[in-house]
Amino acid sequence: MMATSSRRAFLLHIGAALIVMICGLVWRLVPMGLPGFFLNYGGGVLWGAMVLLIVGAILGKSERWWVTPLAAAAIALAAELFRLYHAPALDAFRTTLAGALLLGRIFNPWNIVAYWLGIVLALPLHFWIRKGQ
Repeated sequence: MMATSSRRAFLLHIGAALIVMICGLVWRLVPMGLPGFFLNYGGGVLWGAMVLLIVGAILGKSERWWVTPLAAAAIALAAELFRLYHAPALDAFRTTLAGALLLGRIFNPWNIVAYWLGIVLALPLHFWIRKGQ
């Protein structure tokens, strides 16, 4: 069984990730009249933050501080590079709302920058949660 502080950190990471996920869905699905730049890349920033928080929940307090952000950055890079792979069924799924939200539609290297920015911006929260363990 997880120690109390580890359980607390896990729950805080997951709770924060869920909040970021809800913000991301609102960002993508609710018309707010934002300029295209912010609409396109703001969701990516939120997605990167969510990935960091989920990885932080999974890895817990690793010995080295850089493991979680590096793993999150690698996952974000892999997710964007996965968009370069095309198969008929996969491309058909990408045209649905669920497919667009989960996988994205087209490769854009600037999305990687947005994801990594989200990871960097979420690091203080991650380290604050981690410090409490």
